[in-house]
Amino acid sequence: MPSMNVNGKTVHVDADPSTPVLWALRDNLQLTGTKFGCGAALCGACTVHIDGQPTRSCVTPISAVEKQKITTIEAMTDDKVGRAVQAAWVKHDVAQCGYCQSGQIMSAIGLLKSKRRPSDADIDAAMAGNVCRCGTYARIRAAIKDAALSLASVA
Repeated sequence: MPSMNVNGKTVHVDADPSTPVLWALRDNLQLTGTKFGCGAALCGACTVHIDGQPTRSCVTPISAVEKQKITTIEAMTDDKVGRAVQAAWVKHDVAQCGYCQSGQIMSAIGLLKSKRRPSDADIDAAMAGNVCRCGTYARIRAAIKDAALSLASVA
């Protein structure tokens, strides 16, 4: 039975090692914040952090992450970057339908953990491949910039 480190806890998953992390999270662990969008790593809805890097969980097999740390949207508020992004998302009223938002947020957190003062080009690069069918891209950019400013003021 494969094991994974999810949100700081080692868990055993009753699934084939080739099962995508997305389905282990959703079906086996009932962590449903990570969404299925396309199944081909093209939309970003399934983004989680694996060893701190935003990763598409729909194409990542359990066998590839047994020795790595997986962080999901459910653990987003466990650090100051996640809390800053969450506050900015609410302030800028980013979500409409909300389906893509967990992936968008996980990508934004990944960006701000690696680059505290991102340029527009940095934001574009980090968020590329995160599709929002409602078109809230301007609000997403504004929220990322706001989160960066709030993090700069507490650093």
